[in-house]
Amino acid sequence: MTIEEFSEKLLNRDEPLRVHLIGVAGSGMSGLARLLLEMGHRVSGSDRVTSGETERLRSSGLEFSTPHSAEAVKDVDAVIYSSAIRPENPALAAATEAGTSTFRRAECLAAILHTKSGVIVSGTHGKTTTSSMIAHILRKGELAPCHYVGAEIPVLGSNAEWNEEGEFLVAEGDESDGTLALYKPKHVIVLNMEEEHLDFYTRGIEQIREVFNTLLDQTSGASVYCAECEEATSLCRSRAGSISYGWKDADWTATDILEQIGTVSFTVSFRGEEYGRVQLGIPGLHNVLNALGALVIGQLCGVDFQKAARALSSFAGAKRRFETKYLSKRFRVVDDYGHHPTEVAATLQTARTFDRGRVVVLFQPHRYSRTQKLADEFGKALQAADLVFVTRVYAASEDPIEGVSGQTIVDAVHAHGDTKAVYLPDLETAHHHIGNLLAEDDLFLTLGAGNVHEAGNKLVKDLKVIEEIKGEAGVENVKLYEPMSKHTTIRVGGPAQFWIEPSDFESFANAVNFCRARGIPVRVVGRGSNLLVRDGGIRGAVIHPKGGSFGEVVAAGNVIRAGAGARFKKVASVARENGIGGFEWMEGIPGNVGGGLRMNAGAMGIETFDQVIDATFFDEDGEVRTRSREEIDARYRSVPEFRRNYALSATFQGEESNGERIQELLEESRHHRNATQPKAASAGCTFKNPEIMGAGQLIDELGLKESGVGKAEVSPEHGNFIVNRGQAKAADVLALIDQIKATARAERGVELETEVQILGEDDFIF
Repeated sequence: MTIEEFSEKLLNRDEPLRVHLIGVAGSGMSGLARLLLEMGHRVSGSDRVTSGETERLRSSGLEFSTPHSAEAVKDVDAVIYSSAIRPENPALAAATEAGTSTFRRAECLAAILHTKSGVIVSGTHGKTTTSSMIAHILRKGELAPCHYVGAEIPVLGSNAEWNEEGEFLVAEGDESDGTLALYKPKHVIVLNMEEEHLDFYTRGIEQIREVFNTLLDQTSGASVYCAECEEATSLCRSRAGSISYGWKDADWTATDILEQIGTVSFTVSFRGEEYGRVQLGIPGLHNVLNALGALVIGQLCGVDFQKAARALSSFAGAKRRFETKYLSKRFRVVDDYGHHPTEVAATLQTARTFDRGRVVVLFQPHRYSRTQKLADEFGKALQAADLVFVTRVYAASEDPIEGVSGQTIVDAVHAHGDTKAVYLPDLETAHHHIGNLLAEDDLFLTLGAGNVHEAGNKLVKDLKVIEEIKGEAGVENVKLYEPMSKHTTIRVGGPAQFWIEPSDFESFANAVNFCRARGIPVRVVGRGSNLLVRDGGIRGAVIHPKGGSFGEVVAAGNVIRAGAGARFKKVASVARENGIGGFEWMEGIPGNVGGGLRMNAGAMGIETFDQVIDATFFDEDGEVRTRSREEIDARYRSVPEFRRNYALSATFQGEESNGERIQELLEESRHHRNATQPKAASAGCTFKNPEIMGAGQLIDELGLKESGVGKAEVSPEHGNFIVNRGQAKAADVLALIDQIKATARAERGVELETEVQILGEDDFIF
């Protein structure tokens, strides 16, 4: 069956065709499925995954199956397949073997287009926005157009629509594989043309010109072109019936341009005669040209200019075309499909029109061949950003090219200016790095034709939470994805999803209640001694009481009152200044009061609760309570009370002493620590002491000192300390812990129990 025969059969409503689409979850294929369904045909489709669009199509009659199979194409009249489908695909292979008519996506679109007066929007950039503008103008002009565009268009309701009574079908013409030459439209618009898709166009720009010329030769009506593009002008200017648009020296012009935040307005004239002013509902000078071209097509199709202008004022853009995903007083997150240097430059120019702080970009290169050939141009275009992150290449079915990666783009950025660029190969966790660095007033832009928008979606979800915490809990210092390696004494650990630093009891209580009400897990940490956080980080909120009432240490008589965020070292210092003895042991404890209460920390034969008079805490019922020492069950390195409740402050009993004696004991504590404990980063004692002997002595006798995994090592100074020799991972420390446990069990029959608290996830889950 030829394309022409297929087109004729599509118009026969008395004998609906049974058509199967392979790769139906893609934006282009799903649009074809919708058109075919609305034309009255029986449509089935298969793909590796489902999507929101396939679910919507199923409600309209699509018979969907996954994965691809030979059974799915049995007894169908025609099979449509996308460019990503290989010949060995089981459904396509079965259709080919059975002699079933098969059509590429563009061939199917051509067959549908030829049943209407087609309007083809062609060009290297801007096709989706311009085609959706045209469809919106024709709709507002009451022409009931059909449309087929490459993305979800909120103002149109879907990426495709069939109207039986409408004369026009507006469609994007994809030039990537030469199939642009298949179309025979009434009108065509050439937005721009430059070297692109060079994996297909091996002869470069000359081969691209041939394809566009074929399209223009097959156009029965007007050829509309952008005069700002030399290639488009060269192709179209001499053709009969051609119409130009641009800034000047064109049939249709846009002048008196006024860019404002999120919008742009301009005056439209035709050969010197002013038609009126247009307020465009989306920003960007490139969109002024797109809108001007859409207005020209609207005039050709018979839409009144004022109706067309009003339509453009209500046009809200296409999905993934400078789409604002999140906006608050502090942040704006935008997603854009741009994947060519020209598109990148236009998108960044638009971003610069917003009155904000830095423009921070996460760019995902699309195809290895494009990355290799256009790296230099990308490096220049990305100079318009303040900070650039580049993730791994989105292959789009291409095989890798040796030496080509996201780092190629980073190198090009550095070669062309001072803009900082960083390679983040792991897209799944890129938002962690970026989210932690975002500052107020930043505009964050995800940029690329692959799945880079997923990083933005994750970031938006969590940005909303921290904005709510700031607003409702009254905590100003809230961060996303704070690395726990910065807040543990052993210097390892993945990010905390939400890092919250309250400075008073009220904001602490508000933060805890906020999280509890929303089912967000809560952990409270101090200085991070005696704490090991897994590499996957901590899901939920990590609350770090800091400053204010939490950092206060007040002496009265021989009693000291200290907030949970106060360091033990500070308590010892205040005690010395006030002639209070008994706190000298705290000099050697790296943690703070809250952690000491939670773990009943100790040194030199003294434990925290040996001196506690009472402790104030935030309980499970959301109340602040104070309990005396006698009411609290404090055990060796464990206080069950504070597994469920959060310590806020405590009162400690000291004894009268003199400065010389206190100083002597402090020096003794420092000397003992320096002589017996490592200076390298550690979490303190790793294991609780078993009954038979100290854990350090046992590990020493087992010959495990200086044994290690990765950059984690048993300290040569003390066997019960695991130290970070530089860039250790939590996985290294945990593996070493397991090795020590296994050796103690096998050689001495001792089950070592960790004293260090182990928190978090093995893998990233947020």
